[in-house]
Amino acid sequence: MHFRNPKPCANAIVVDDGRVLLVRRACGPWYDAWCSPGGFCERGEHPLETVEREVLEESGQLVEVTEYLGVWVDEYADAPGDPDAEVINVAYYLGRPRGPGGGTVDPTEVSDVAWFPWDELPEKLAPPGTLGAVLAVARATLEGRATPLPDRPASWAGRRRR
Repeated sequence: MHFRNPKPCANAIVVDDGRVLLVRRACGPWYDAWCSPGGFCERGEHPLETVEREVLEESGQLVEVTEYLGVWVDEYADAPGDPDAEVINVAYYLGRPRGPGGGTVDPTEVSDVAWFPWDELPEKLAPPGTLGAVLAVARATLEGRATPLPDRPASWAGRRRR
């Protein structure tokens, strides 16, 4: 028997001086799209550790995690509904730089690293159906207007407590 269990990931929405750190993907899925730095959790690694490791690997930036934003579930594939798509559960955290950046970036994963003002985010974001919502929650959190359970799926709306 084979179980297609989701793979845990952790990403950071790193913000500094009203700008968001994004990395451009150098590989699929979502080649050439901008995403938040992060990746798959290694065996026994807490998502907080994953965030620190992956942000450094993908952006050259040391980061301090400041807040938990939620978990979003997504398909790890270019085509939505692909029957062979892996499923990822991504824990998103809010973070800020811890010192200057400038570390080495893995060119097999990332082709560019850039800081974007909130109102000038790139159009091509990845995961395509998720990162825009995560960024909106991060911004709302920073502005003090976040709502509880921002990561709940649409199917959760209207459920009654038992």
